[in-house]
Amino acid sequence: MSKGQHTFLFEEESVSSKGKRSPLNTSEQKEDGIRTSVEDILEPGREVPGLSEAEASGDGYSDDPPTLHGHFPVHERHGPLTDLIDFNFLQYASYVICERAIPNVADGLKPVQRRILHALKEKDDGRFIKVANVVGHTMQYHPHGDASIGDALVTLTNKRYLIEGQGNFGNIFTGDHAAASRYIECRLTELARDELFNKDLTDFIPSYDGRNQEPVTLPSKLPLLLMLGADGIAVGLSTSILPHNFIELLEAGIQIIQEKKKTPVEINVMPDFWTGGIMDVSEYDKGFGKVKVRARIEKQGSNKLLIKELPCIQTTESVISSIEDAVKRKKVPVRSINDFTAEKVEIEITLSQGANQDKAIKALYAFTKCETSVSSRIIVICNKRPVEMNTEQVLRENVRQLLDILRRELALKRHNLLEDFHNKTLIQIFVENRIYKQIEECKTYEAVIKAVLKGLKPFQSKLKRNVTINDVEMLLGVRIKRISRFDIEKNRKDIEAILKELAEVEKNLKNLKSYVVDYLKALIKRYKKEYPRRTKIDTFKALDVRKLTSNELSINIDSEKGFLGHTVKGEPLLNCSSLDKLLIVKNDGTFVVMPPPATYYVDDSLIWCGIYQRDLVFTAVYTDWGVTYVKRFEIGGVIMNRDYNYIPEKAQLQLCKFGTPESIYVKYKPVKGLRIHQQEFKPEQVLIKGVKAKGRQMTSKIIERIDIGTGRWWDKKLSSPKGLLI
Repeated sequence: MSKGQHTFLFEEESVSSKGKRSPLNTSEQKEDGIRTSVEDILEPGREVPGLSEAEASGDGYSDDPPTLHGHFPVHERHGPLTDLIDFNFLQYASYVICERAIPNVADGLKPVQRRILHALKEKDDGRFIKVANVVGHTMQYHPHGDASIGDALVTLTNKRYLIEGQGNFGNIFTGDHAAASRYIECRLTELARDELFNKDLTDFIPSYDGRNQEPVTLPSKLPLLLMLGADGIAVGLSTSILPHNFIELLEAGIQIIQEKKKTPVEINVMPDFWTGGIMDVSEYDKGFGKVKVRARIEKQGSNKLLIKELPCIQTTESVISSIEDAVKRKKVPVRSINDFTAEKVEIEITLSQGANQDKAIKALYAFTKCETSVSSRIIVICNKRPVEMNTEQVLRENVRQLLDILRRELALKRHNLLEDFHNKTLIQIFVENRIYKQIEECKTYEAVIKAVLKGLKPFQSKLKRNVTINDVEMLLGVRIKRISRFDIEKNRKDIEAILKELAEVEKNLKNLKSYVVDYLKALIKRYKKEYPRRTKIDTFKALDVRKLTSNELSINIDSEKGFLGHTVKGEPLLNCSSLDKLLIVKNDGTFVVMPPPATYYVDDSLIWCGIYQRDLVFTAVYTDWGVTYVKRFEIGGVIMNRDYNYIPEKAQLQLCKFGTPESIYVKYKPVKGLRIHQQEFKPEQVLIKGVKAKGRQMTSKIIERIDIGTGRWWDKKLSSPKGLLI
């Protein structure tokens, strides 16, 4: 680090030897401080003023603040660089959260989506427009390049509510990408034109370069946030909003409007995906939980299955790939897969000979992407801040906004109707009563205005507001041609129509909630057939994966070659699931727990092989240093694929049996002076302990034969006293 860099870090202030910060007034002080600091680094043992003995010697730490020649602790804020980094990071985080990744609850749109729709509205003439042109126009408002705009436009188009596409916009079922923007066209849907835009009710701000004006939010009358859904990853937070059914959202909005204060309704709207499928919403929790979505699988013939709908997020390619992986792992009995997907999903699965269709469907749900789980967490921008909400809160906010927008629209319409009535009435009075004749002798503009105002004064009662200078200028702008051809009867009919419409607007303003309900019902009637529910709601029974695969693998043993496993040809030992763990106990005093192996070499050491459980109990007899012991032990917890000793390492195993035998029969090797030649022991007298526990002493005699049953070697004529365990 150079001297200049050190000076910058300590330029603002330093720390005195007493631990208080004091300004550095001269460059000499700065240089001395730097020089001393460098020397201290080079000579760590040198005593530094202001440090305790423990700190100076490096043996400990002091609670005192650092001195001028010491180092600032990392956790302490200091210097302008820290403030600059903090400020810049906060600005960046705020920008990403509010201006890129998180949608606004007001119109349900991210900034890039809002800018695309605004650009489309500006260029809208009812005809299709090249997507490349729309992208270029949107770049006036969006500073992040054409790629992000093009991708967002394609995504919006595939959601089919707001933008209508023409050409190859990709395929949501197969995952195919859209064609280049120069080859495809788009335009606003009728729904978007009617329900999203109103220039008079929109607040505008300058665009990023100050050359244009863009909307803060669109005055949307639709619950777009829940209609479209959204995903976004920002700094320190992310949002995942699942799409919902348009018609069901409108119906829920009507319920909210019609609810009574004493008995509020509980709103539960459920997700709906364009890919269809079957959905379990038992854990959705109004957007704070998750949903499980399954493909819709139909039986075809006796050995075929047909996938007709996909779970959300998945494509035909990902589903087929997951099925192929499951087939390789022998999880599902599938012989072949054919994909006939075009406008609709159609994946044909041919099952293996003799496979059960119902079990195959369950296996597809259990081991492939035919069933997926999707989490939901609704985080939105509300009043310029990120807020976590549930579906009911979002919908209530949308309804509140809808009431406000329609009220403002009605108020604006009333204002425009009043202006139309005022203007038409003024023109009629101006022409019928020939007031324009009174200005023929006026020599100045002021005199003309006074003459018109004087001529209109007797007719003030016919107007709904006072006449202004602007009104007079409007009358003076009426052409002679219009005056000569003025149709009084037509003008009266126009005024009557305006008054009738004005009365209707006033009525709607007084009964705003009824008006909004009728408005929503009209939308439902118009779009119900176009946007039906696609994802069926159902409750899934939890699949017992272990039960599905309980007899999946057959563990065989080849005694001649000493191998066991599910690919070994030999004598069958047991059937198990690939999810099971096998316990293999060997006669060398060890055991191991492992997944079902394809092949595993045991030679001739195998004593027992079965499915592992923690509480399995074995009885072992072993000889260590000339003394024979018996123990009962529980396997307990283990680490996979690791060998464990169940008797001392150098001991000799005499017997090992699963469980607790009723008796253990022992015959001793004949030696001179031996009085007891055979004995019977009861292992149940031994307490069950851990694997490493020492056994109880049986005998110090040399054992010739030992078993849990009596054979020919057991002499029934000899006395066989009960063994005593020490």
